Amino acid sequence: MQSETPAAPAVRKTLERVLASNAFSRSERARDLLRYLVEREQAGQADRLKGFAIAVDVFGKDADFDPSTDAVVRVQAGRLRDLLQQYSVSEGASDPLRIVIPRGSYIPEYVPNGAEPCPADPEEEQVSNPEPAAAAGSGPSLSRQMNFMWAAIGLVVVLLAALYLRQTQPAGTQPEVPLTGSIGTRAPDTLPVIYISTTGDEPEQAAMLATLRSGLSGFDTIDFIGRDFEGKSDPVSQAMSFVFRIGPARQPGGVTVELQNIGNDRVLLSHTFDADEISSSRIEDSVAALLSTTTTASGTIYAYIEQAGVQTGLTRCLLLNDDYYQDPIPSVHKAAYSCFERLVGEGGKSPLIYSEMAVLHLQAVTSRYDYPENASREKALYMAHRAVQMGATSPYAHRAYGYLNSRLGNTEESIRWMRKAYELNTYDLSMAAAYGYGLIFAGDYTQGTPIMARAVDGSSSRPSWWDFGLFLGQFMLGNKKMAANAAESLKPASPRSHYLAARLIAADYMKDTRTRDQLIATLSEKYPRFVANPRRVFEQREYPPDMVEKLVEALRVAGLAKAS
Repeated sequence: MQSETPAAPAVRKTLERVLASNAFSRSERARDLLRYLVEREQAGQADRLKGFAIAVDVFGKDADFDPSTDAVVRVQAGRLRDLLQQYSVSEGASDPLRIVIPRGSYIPEYVPNGAEPCPADPEEEQVSNPEPAAAAGSGPSLSRQMNFMWAAIGLVVVLLAALYLRQTQPAGTQPEVPLTGSIGTRAPDTLPVIYISTTGDEPEQAAMLATLRSGLSGFDTIDFIGRDFEGKSDPVSQAMSFVFRIGPARQPGGVTVELQNIGNDRVLLSHTFDADEISSSRIEDSVAALLSTTTTASGTIYAYIEQAGVQTGLTRCLLLNDDYYQDPIPSVHKAAYSCFERLVGEGGKSPLIYSEMAVLHLQAVTSRYDYPENASREKALYMAHRAVQMGATSPYAHRAYGYLNSRLGNTEESIRWMRKAYELNTYDLSMAAAYGYGLIFAGDYTQGTPIMARAVDGSSSRPSWWDFGLFLGQFMLGNKKMAANAAESLKPASPRSHYLAARLIAADYMKDTRTRDQLIATLSEKYPRFVANPRRVFEQREYPPDMVEKLVEALRVAGLAKAS
């Protein structure tokens, strides 16, 4: 990034400007997280900026916090990166410094805001260093800006009222308002609308256009219109409309892709793909990484919708559903489930509604939540089956049905439905991870491991179980170095027994005796039952028999004395 660290006063001034900006005004969590990260780094405590410490210090988690099941830190860090990008291309365009949270790290960096955009770091994730918006002179005319300003004032009044109501209601007690919302007339199933355009017909732009079209058509979480937007932008009617714009890059053979909100012309993301990234062998993976971080309920588009306060109907329910998986507590579960219930009552027929309700319903059974009353596996399976009936081409519906079958012990059925979900949308890396993980636990390491690797390699913000699944696949294929690399990624995760076991096996392979001895001591202290009989624990968790044998032997060789 930069060769010299800026003076502390400059960093402090930049931080205060960012925290006071409109971009951050509606996200208290993002403000708290950013202030914590910058203040810790400036205090010389960058080594403390790990997922567990952040969860405890910023989000109030206790010592039992488990990052593998609670992704609050990773998700909030992803949203913080999105807000910083939005700020840098709008209110912060003239700031002398930019605050950047690199992908794969929580340690902030401070980048001089020069006349030219910062070049992408080839070692970073594909979409980790978005470029600033188009140069001056390409924006709207003064008269258009004035017209937009007066229209926006009216919209802001409505949004502030809605935001006040939302923020003054505790989770799970949102007022019973129609889910069609107050911003325009929207059906219960309304989703973000995505357009696409290109400024030229060069081969690389044509290839990107075709691949983006193919990828966007498979996502349940958006409505894709396979052409450019025509008409006048309006902050009300196009509040949830977006466009991917494909243009030339400065370097030969490259392509720039911008994601822009049509309602207010705000650029949410800008990334330049080099010639290698859009080669015929890599372009699908490049686009998959882009779309998995922009078009899902945890992605850039939904983060913008939430930050702008324009979520309605199904988008609101999906955001609440995403909140639950960040913070899996009963009140948030109830808020998400009841939101979907009200959608059904208003005539919502999207397969997304029933697929997500099915998974939440099963979660109520396994976690013994009080809501909904009389929850059962049978009801959850019925909802999942109905989702598939309503959405024959819905990846979410097929994944939900596969997940329920896996929880019910129907391995073959689970794999069949997970495979279908993956085939319906190979550009959604969460589908790839679910399918790859299922194959690995079904004993099909040869097919499952490459799929799992594709998901992990394309995502910088991912649940820990993705890395653990990749470790198991590579381990069973005998790829010890690749397995060790996957296990290394589990370091920020909480000390769960199977994660510690993976790291122990990796440390032994790497001949890191100090780490090996520390892991053995931790396992012995925290998980005596596992140490006493790892075979039994693996068998109870239904690991494949050959995997159990190989893991137990590796733990014995690594020095876990009671492994047998």
